[in-house]
Amino acid sequence: MELKLQFQGAGGQMIIRAAIERDLPEILEIHNDAVKTLPAVWTDAEDSLDQRATWFHQRMELGYPVIVSESADGEVLGFGSYGRFREKSGYDLTVEHSVYVKKGARGQGAGRKMLLALINQAREDGFHAMVGAIDSENKASIVLHRKLGFEVSGILPQVGYKFGRWLDLTLVTMILDEASAPAATE
Repeated sequence: MELKLQFQGAGGQMIIRAAIERDLPEILEIHNDAVKTLPAVWTDAEDSLDQRATWFHQRMELGYPVIVSESADGEVLGFGSYGRFREKSGYDLTVEHSVYVKKGARGQGAGRKMLLALINQAREDGFHAMVGAIDSENKASIVLHRKLGFEVSGILPQVGYKFGRWLDLTLVTMILDEASAPAATE
């Protein structure tokens, strides 16, 4: 994936680019901070660097993007990716995305720019639909997705738990192309 976009954000200049191996420690730090402090990742288990590297390499091998937002001084502000939505072949044209922004960099445009880059990449890659699964308490993410054209498709009550409470899951979807039907398969 050839990607390098420059933006002026609230926190200064930022670059959205394809992640590389040396970004993994910062991606790991952002992911594990979300595990520890946010209901966004529904697990209490932090990843190791080896687990994040395995995730990264699997995404690369399958042709899925992993991107980062980087400050003008080279600090990784966040990361995003998309991958297979579900395993059955009928879902082959649908992807599920995720975007995480480092504490201290939230609200400065990195999440929005990464999500836009992922939407554009999914269109280029020929996908028909994009799904997001958002903790229902994360109103800012739901509002952002709606502003970018996602629709709230449903709320699954109390399907997860973290921090000693039940969590609801909000599903958002975006149709990426105008195809009236999928291509016929033999």
